[in-house]
Order: sequence, then C-alpha cells, then structure tokens
Amino acid sequence: MKKLIPLLFRWLGRLSLRKLHWLGATAGLLVLYASASYRQRLIANMTRGLGRPPQAAEIRRTAAETGRMMFELPYIWQRPLARVLGHVLAVEGWDKVEALRAEGKAIVALTPHLGCFEIISLYIGERMPMTVLYRPPKQAMIEPILRAGREQGSIRLAPADLSGVRRLIKALRQGEATGLLPDQAPGKGEGLWSPFFGKPAYTMTLAARLSEVSNAAVVLFWAERVVGKGWCIHVETPDEAPSGTLEERVHSINRNIETLILKCPTQYLWGYNRYKTPAGAEPPPAQ
Repeated sequence: MKKLIPLLFRWLGRLSLRKLHWLGATAGLLVLYASASYRQRLIANMTRGLGRPPQAAEIRRTAAETGRMMFELPYIWQRPLARVLGHVLAVEGWDKVEALRAEGKAIVALTPHLGCFEIISLYIGERMPMTVLYRPPKQAMIEPILRAGREQGSIRLAPADLSGVRRLIKALRQGEATGLLPDQAPGKGEGLWSPFFGKPAYTMTLAARLSEVSNAAVVLFWAERVVGKGWCIHVETPDEAPSGTLEERVHSINRNIETLILKCPTQYLWGYNRYKTPAGAEPPPAQ
C-alpha cells in the first residue's frame, strides 16, 4: 500500500490545477463529515479565531480550501517551475522587499499555513538566494518528490536542527532570504507559550531569534488561492515590528500572524492541532 503513495502522487501531478482543486475540495468535505474529531477541532479553532461561531458555509468553505491546499502540492512539486509560477496571477507589495534589499536588509520571510504557502518560497527563490527550514515528511517515500519540488531556483533546504539554524543565520548575515512557517508547532525546547487568538500556543522561538539578526527585516507573505486558476501573492511588512526580549518578539509575531489570517480566514488551516503540548514540554500556563 505504501508503495502506491508515490505513484498516486505522481499521477495527481499530471492533472490540471482546476481538476486538482475540484478533487481537493471534494476530499476536504469528505474528511469534514467523516471525522468528528477533525470537525470539532476545526470549528473550535475557527470560533476562537473569528471571535464567534463560524457559519455552516464558512465551515464547508474552510474544509474545501484545506483539501485544495493538499491536492495542489503534486502539481507544484512536479511541474516545471516556469509553468507553476505562471499560475501566479498577481503580486501585491513586492516593492517592499525591493526597498528593504536596497537598504542592505536580509529578508526573514514568514508564511503561515494560509492559502498556498508552498508557492511563496518558489517565487522568492527565483529572485534571490533563499534558505528554507526543512523537516522530512512522515511518509519517507515522497521525500524525493518533496525535495525536488522545493529545491528549485536558488532555494537551499536547511535541516530542522541546530546545524540548520546556523545556516539560516549565516544566510541572513550574507544578506540573503530565509523562510519559515511561524505557526508550525515546534518540539520540546524549541518554543515557548504565547497567546494565539487568546489561547496559549506553544510557539517557535526561531522566527523571533532570526528577527534579532542585525541586518534582518521580517516580511509577511501569503498566497491567496483563486480556485482553478492559481494564486495572488500578498507581501506585507508587519504592523508591529518584532522588538524587545525574545518573549516579546514571539508575542509580536503571533499578533502579526493573527492579523494576516483574518484577511482570508477560510483559507487558513484551522484543522491543524495548533494548541497541542509537545511531548515532555511544560504544560501551558493556566488561563
């Protein structure tokens, strides 16, 4: 059965983006109705994020978009880079990146699980050297496909360990770009508890540490999905630039990510178990 996964992945990569988005939406809705635990977590996280219970249409739309997020990966990772980037329909705010680079700044690109986050590094990597933190997938058989899809243009993958952190810092000191998913739940010792939509979430400290590098500038990216057609990339500088202690920087980054998510909430990965306690980590503070 496991050997069929790479074959299925390669077959899906031959389909059009429109067909993959349709299949993804169908799969997302099936999971929503089939898994009570997933449905409950999605609704609970949406309620916390929106500040109100989501409407039934919002729940269905979110589940469908999550499915599309997963099913567009075979296309992105296996098609020629030029063809994939040809689906970038518009880019809003890239001038902010150019202005920062003109000032000699290195870019800390933060991309939450919002819209099509995989397209962001490919777009940036076509325009400047970029080092991206990389954690191997649980399904080892698709790792060659994943690595080939992500290591394109001038992108370099850094392992999610101390050596990878050193490579990220080195890249920033050389004036290059680095990329992270700041809402990825870290392992024990790699994060601290920080409010995320009003509830403590174990949050990585790495993004905050990179923001402390002297010539680094934090820039927020997200790619809005246009169903069946592609993506519109949005580039924003933080409303609240990370500063102060490490803990204050972590809190600041979470607040900025919250603001970003609420611009297109149905394309966020609300079903992700963002509030889990890593094995061996201290429990969250009492609320």
